[in-house]
Amino acid sequence: MRWGDLTSGTREAPEPLEGNVVATVTAATAVWAVLFLVQLPFYGRLSDQGREHWLWICLTGFGLGLFGLWYSRRREAALRAARERDGAAADSPAEDAPPEGPRPGGTA
Repeated sequence: MRWGDLTSGTREAPEPLEGNVVATVTAATAVWAVLFLVQLPFYGRLSDQGREHWLWICLTGFGLGLFGLWYSRRREAALRAARERDGAAADSPAEDAPPEGPRPGGTA
């Protein structure tokens, strides 16, 4: 397969994988928080070895995870609202359609 085949637009993109994004982001954020807390007692040793950035990387991962959690919850809520809007629009009769039932004058 050539690179041009991938970028020319002739191949169709696969459907996105939809999973429980909020749970995944929550679990990853928790892992970063635990890693930060586990390394916190060893700050002196990490500092002596020039590896104190490990601690701050974990804290940054936790902070970005909190942002990701906020973002993914908003995204899920927006997707849910769009599905409800689409479902309500499909259930309601069209405004231009004539009302169902007998017509005035007794003709069907």
